[in-house]
Amino acid sequence: MYEVTIIDHFAAAHQLRWIKGGCENLHGHNWKVEVTAAGKGLGRDGLLVDFREVKRETKAVIDGLDHKFLNDLKAFESMEPSSENIARYIFDSLSERLHMDNVQIVRVTTWESDSACATYWRD
Repeated sequence: MYEVTIIDHFAAAHQLRWIKGGCENLHGHNWKVEVTAAGKGLGRDGLLVDFREVKRETKAVIDGLDHKFLNDLKAFESMEPSSENIARYIFDSLSERLHMDNVQIVRVTTWESDSACATYWRD
């Protein structure tokens, strides 16, 4: 099995309405996003997938989040825009966008600070 991981960033504000403490107030983060794709075999070019393709599709997804108030986005109407749910949203969106037979998105990690992150993957 092979894995490739790319990292990108976006900045956005959110408000976690059901958490006591400072996070229920409007605040923002500069999120770091790690996306990992995996597959069993390499192509004739010796690549699992071109990093540029994963980066391009990731950028397309997070551009919809960048410099937004996440609570106002349709994707977060029925769920809190927590780091966990942001990771799942990016995972699901990328899984829909990347259509490759031998490669799939296996994990997305969103870092809201240098010391706090959340990861989503499917079993």
